[in-house]
Amino acid sequence: MRKILINFAHPATRHSKINKALRNAVENLENVTINDLYENYPDFMIDAKYEQKLCQQHDVIIFQHPLYWYSTPAILKEWQDLVLEPGWAYGLNAHGLENKYFLQVFSAGGDESIYQKDGHNEFSIDELSAPLKAMTKLCKMKWLPPFAVFGVHRGLSKDTVAKHAEDYRRIIIALRDEKFDIDKAQKNDCCNQKIDTMIKRSR
Repeated sequence: MRKILINFAHPATRHSKINKALRNAVENLENVTINDLYENYPDFMIDAKYEQKLCQQHDVIIFQHPLYWYSTPAILKEWQDLVLEPGWAYGLNAHGLENKYFLQVFSAGGDESIYQKDGHNEFSIDELSAPLKAMTKLCKMKWLPPFAVFGVHRGLSKDTVAKHAEDYRRIIIALRDEKFDIDKAQKNDCCNQKIDTMIKRSR
């Protein structure tokens, strides 16, 4: 089984119904580690060596966060700046993250339709995710399309939240058990589209 590290970054989890539900859906799973960055580093004094060791112990690295100003919350940028050191994460003879999978899991206030070239925000999720995709490439990791939850600001029904949480749990279990079809997933904008076609059935 693959080991999965979820770098959870939400500065106000108590106010986020969806992120709390997503986290609750997976935090009790075997081989899944929740690394709550705001809880562990309230002063932003990130222990880079510890975080590097944590990454090396896992096969899948996840950034779970709300989409803030079309990007990640500040602590994830700080994590990148301190943890992804040259000589370890990238550069000559750097293999700290090589061949590990990377997945971005985010919630966005607006509907999916506004994150299009002809939408209100004028930029697609693929374009907004470009810095993380570039990070993945530089660190010799394997990019997975993001798990995205849209329309948070208009309010999500209890059933909708539960459906997203169950989808997240299914994908995490499939990634862990090597039953997630990476090739099929990479043909979609988001990995939580057409989930049933991406999860391999047990024989």
